[in-house]
Amino acid sequence: PKLTIISGYSAKNMASSVFVAQRDFTYTDTTDNNFGTVDLAEDKLLGTEQAASASVFGLMERKAVYREGLGSVLVTEDFDVTTPYLTPRRNGIANDSLSFPYGNGSPRDTLFPEVNYPKLAKAVEAAFADLQIQRTRAVLVIYKDHILYERYLKGFTKDSKLLGWSMTKSVWATLYGILQWEGKLDIKDKAPVSDWKGDARSQITLDHLLHMNSGLAWDEDYGSISDVTRMLFLAEDMSKIQAEKEAVYGPDEHWNYSSGTTNLLSGILRNYFPTHQEYLDFPYRAFIDRIGMHSMIIEADMSGNYVGSSYAWANVRDWAKFGLLYLHKGNWNGDRLFDESWYNYVTTPAPNSDGRYGGHFWLNSNGYLPDVPKDVFSANGYQGQRVFIVPSKEMVVVRMGLAEGASFDFNTFLSEILDAVE
Repeated sequence: PKLTIISGYSAKNMASSVFVAQRDFTYTDTTDNNFGTVDLAEDKLLGTEQAASASVFGLMERKAVYREGLGSVLVTEDFDVTTPYLTPRRNGIANDSLSFPYGNGSPRDTLFPEVNYPKLAKAVEAAFADLQIQRTRAVLVIYKDHILYERYLKGFTKDSKLLGWSMTKSVWATLYGILQWEGKLDIKDKAPVSDWKGDARSQITLDHLLHMNSGLAWDEDYGSISDVTRMLFLAEDMSKIQAEKEAVYGPDEHWNYSSGTTNLLSGILRNYFPTHQEYLDFPYRAFIDRIGMHSMIIEADMSGNYVGSSYAWANVRDWAKFGLLYLHKGNWNGDRLFDESWYNYVTTPAPNSDGRYGGHFWLNSNGYLPDVPKDVFSANGYQGQRVFIVPSKEMVVVRMGLAEGASFDFNTFLSEILDAVE
């Protein structure tokens, strides 16, 4: 059974890398899909289908197909690629007359006397010092809405789409902040899950879900056959998996990080729109295209639900725009997307999280990164994807790559960058 998870990961990542990110097959096969047991999978592109397949020693072959506007998705054997499907309607018109970040024109060339540029360059370049271990692909440093430093690994550019993995959770939660600002919901509302009526789970609110405090059972283990790997690599409707779990704690009694919770929130979001088309349009209309993140695409599962836990792709400058939206507390160049109270909500520690987690954002309130300010908060993703927001320094720092933990020291990385601004 584990082989189907391995081949599923490899096929999905290959299809997305080639057809969403426009990356080379051989490069993806030898870099992104060459770690751990995933390296056992043999990948293939399937001719003119815009699809990829993978198998392990010829066993448990899985297939992922690309759908315009919805990205790539793992499919079952009976999936009919000729079946029509809805796609999000987008405003893809980039404003090239305005400089970054409010447009896609050339960044403003401004020198700040308080910035030690040689020190900054040294700090950023250190993230690329050991390509075999650190595996950094991009770093972007923003200060007072200006690009201070931008560096890419050879083969990547400012236009390259990079997968955010669980940074997508923070993107997805933002949609709830927007709907609350628009008066369409209140996060204190009970979660509208019909199967929970009449049992203890009926007391779970949107707030509990956004704080990862629902009390529902969930196993977030990527190294085994677990709830999260079954969801991402076997489920046709990823929004149902968490909803079907039993309550093992009461709401607000236990913090448990769960990708299933975010995909449940993705499915719940469909309840707030009368049609599937309006659901598909909403993230782009209300947020992504609205602030000019035109490179971003959120992939959907077989049932048409966005995979809010894991599958947003965007170029590095657009990931930085996301961070800047929060640095400016929801006000995008005079256009307010969410209330300042939402900013306060996502940066306030969730119950039982030991100060590490807020409303679908990671926090440094207890000094997890000891040498950086405690007001730092971030969107975090697998393999070291990060968007750091640093209010006390008016900075956003983006790092994208394929390594974290012992292989990449985020405390030193971020502290040395911040120290370059006096």
